[in-house]
Amino acid sequence: MTGTARRRGWRQDEPPPTGAAAQDAEPDHESVARAIALRLLTGAPRSRSQLAEAMARRNVPEDVADRVLDRFTDVGLVDDADYARTLVRTRHAERGLSRRAIAVELRRRGIADDLADDALAQVDDDDEETAARELVRRRLASTAGLDAQVRARRTYAALGRKGYPPGLVARLVREALAAEGLEQDDDGLR
Repeated sequence: MTGTARRRGWRQDEPPPTGAAAQDAEPDHESVARAIALRLLTGAPRSRSQLAEAMARRNVPEDVADRVLDRFTDVGLVDDADYARTLVRTRHAERGLSRRAIAVELRRRGIADDLADDALAQVDDDDEETAARELVRRRLASTAGLDAQVRARRTYAALGRKGYPPGLVARLVREALAAEGLEQDDDGLR
């Protein structure tokens, strides 16, 4: 007996049910949508868009998904604004990501631009520079035994992957290397 046959209450070697029994065998899309949302929200907060995508993958009709998601929003289980604020706070503080990198992640997770902008306002230029300065300090310290050009190049690359602007990174690396007694000109290090 297959899993589908077992769940629907008929055996594989029997003909599929017809009439009222066949209607009972059809999945209750609303229950499926609720189960999907609850299962995903149990593990971690999710955006409305992420939940809708998961429901679409399970063939939940869009109108049913919208109805369930509206209800979850009404009771506070789905809150894209809060989700965006939390994501900005954790990605910046724990991973050292720049506002630009976090904005890309918010967009990828289906957060509306206005909600993303509001959430990103938590991180100002000073916060971003402080985080970048700390990342530069840590990166240069971890490469202390290497050639200064290699250290600078690796630091540029590491902060670039985190979304920091090249001008800011160049200035901070130059300042950090100068504090170590090394100078950098436009062609490299001296």
